[in-house]
Amino acid sequence: MISPAKIIFYLIELINCYAAVYYSNFLFFYLQRTFGFGAAENLLTAAAGGLVYIIAAWQGGRLAQRYGCIRILYIGIITVISSLALGMVLVTPAAQVSVYCLWTIGICLIWPALEAQICQQPGASLPKLVGIYNVTWAGGGAVAYFTTGMLLERLGMLSLFWLPLGLTIVELALLPCAARLLKKENNYQSREVPLNLAVSPQIAQRFLTMAWFANPFSYVAINTVIPLIPSLAEKLGLSTGMAGIVCSLWMFARLGAFAAFWRWTGWHYRFAWLACSYLLMIVCFFGILLTPSLSLLLAAQIGFGLSIGLIYYSSLYYSMNVKENQGSNAGLHEAMIGVGLFVGPACGAAAVYLVPGAIGIGAWSVGGLLCAGFCGLLYMKNFRIK
Repeated sequence: MISPAKIIFYLIELINCYAAVYYSNFLFFYLQRTFGFGAAENLLTAAAGGLVYIIAAWQGGRLAQRYGCIRILYIGIITVISSLALGMVLVTPAAQVSVYCLWTIGICLIWPALEAQICQQPGASLPKLVGIYNVTWAGGGAVAYFTTGMLLERLGMLSLFWLPLGLTIVELALLPCAARLLKKENNYQSREVPLNLAVSPQIAQRFLTMAWFANPFSYVAINTVIPLIPSLAEKLGLSTGMAGIVCSLWMFARLGAFAAFWRWTGWHYRFAWLACSYLLMIVCFFGILLTPSLSLLLAAQIGFGLSIGLIYYSSLYYSMNVKENQGSNAGLHEAMIGVGLFVGPACGAAAVYLVPGAIGIGAWSVGGLLCAGFCGLLYMKNFRIK
């Protein structure tokens, strides 16, 4: 049974994901329409946020491990609120990029602390806790991307800041209640978490390393796709609202993957599942960015969501399936995401700048990087870990 405190933490997670997607994924539409950013400028902005994400997430996990998850959650939430408030009043391109980086620092304090806190509950199995966590944030993200385009058209582009800010204030109001309930629960119960340690420590470590390696490449793909969606929407003649509806399908597919892999655990410590998911991700990445039609775009998104769902799930589950240092592992899991957030857009932007006239050069350059990553994954499968 999930404790009352845990339910509130899941609610905070849901709200946080909706607010984060509302702001970060549609910031690129705002930059395009307000400051005339093209594909290259949007990719560079995404890369700057990714670079900050690497460092902030790594340190966020260490801080949560050292000072406690609740304290770091407070700091992260207040940082996000401050950044969004600044975004409402600062009206230059450089200021908006700086606001995005400050927001990234705050969000990187929140996610590792939430992951570590949620994955600790006496009497609850780790697959159940991680499964609910994944379904919760993926559901919030999918609904956010589906609705944000329509809301922006109705509420105006400034809602990109004030709506997530209001939602984050709700998180801040919920956190003291969750902390009080957690303190009462911990006074009566042990903090031991049942783990699935059926495999040897060597195999567990190998799969953790491979999942940490693969997950950044999934985010290389994701965060090359997202900044290019405004350009893709323009090519297919989609409005902002319609782009949000059509291009959210992969998020719902990822949500379905999370629900399936929560209930069915046969993929645990099975390399074939990880490798096949990676290959499917590569194929669907090209399908999304190079598609000439709406029907192919929808089909590619389904495969894309399913594949990255298993890759992400592997990274988080293997990170939490340890006896200690869950906070630090959560930070490293998020930092690996940051590597993908940086590398994908940076490579895409470099290709656009170096070969500006080539059709689909950003997709081909990042696709080549994804293929190199698959070769690295195969190597790691047979690499001996001492």
